[in-house]
Amino acid sequence: MISSSKFLGRSPAAFELARSIVKAAPTEAGVLIVGESGTGKEVVARAVHDRSTRRDLPFVAVNCGAISPSLAESELFGHEKGSFTGASATTIGCFERAHTGTLFLDEITEMPLTMQVQLLRVLESGQYHRVGGSELRSVNVRIIAATNRDPKESVLAGTFRSDLLYRLAVFPIRVPPLRERKSDIAYLSQRFLDELNQQEKTSKVFSAETLQRLEDYNWPGNIRELKNNITRAFILAEQTIDITPATSSFRAAAPMLKQGYLKIPLGTSLLNAQRAIIQATLDHYSGDKRRTALALGISAKTLYNRLERLE
Repeated sequence: MISSSKFLGRSPAAFELARSIVKAAPTEAGVLIVGESGTGKEVVARAVHDRSTRRDLPFVAVNCGAISPSLAESELFGHEKGSFTGASATTIGCFERAHTGTLFLDEITEMPLTMQVQLLRVLESGQYHRVGGSELRSVNVRIIAATNRDPKESVLAGTFRSDLLYRLAVFPIRVPPLRERKSDIAYLSQRFLDELNQQEKTSKVFSAETLQRLEDYNWPGNIRELKNNITRAFILAEQTIDITPATSSFRAAAPMLKQGYLKIPLGTSLLNAQRAIIQATLDHYSGDKRRTALALGISAKTLYNRLERLE
């Protein structure tokens, strides 16, 4: 097992995640980590790196969604002095900094299409040019990418190249959202509290009701939201930590089907809403997937893909 209190637990989903990390780490295969925001995708990437043969070499992380399209090439490959206005010195890029180690490309589906072409070329050849440079440089890195979107849907939408997806997703790892591993919430909460107590040399405890409240919540922000809530409550508490709902409806009610109408309460996650709509429509058409797809305005293939993903 990977010993990281940031995302592990004792649920079957947590053990499956740890198993995937252990299997992927010793290889040189490209890894694509898929999971909602706040699930700990970078922590998973670091765990893969720390168990790989490159563990003592650089780990460089870059958020592709935070890079300006005009600066993306320079950020990844570096630039030579004078290559553009403001380039007052030669600067190395992420590939050069990660040479011999691991390059983590977070939010990869946000990368501009023009950069996706260049990235694919580098992955295939292991060579690139700095912006404004003529020297062909070689690089040896392991790529780990991550996204909070369904990469196949990004391909269908035309915003992500299918050939790049196949290159990156040799070993895909899905990080489950916290609502799919409710049994881990109390365990993770106590681990976060233990870390805070150790840092601050305190002995604060949760109130009797707090852990049940935490388990009842859907946690749309996942582990990041859980940790932030516990940290804030820890700072405010004298000795006993009592975390109360941030809204009037802490536990989101389940979608309800009544007299041919589906009622989806506010606060329901998009995934659960989608699951409820598809299931209700399937039931309405007695399991006929062709008629269900037609009613939902999607192709039968898309319906099968959604059903497989929801399962």
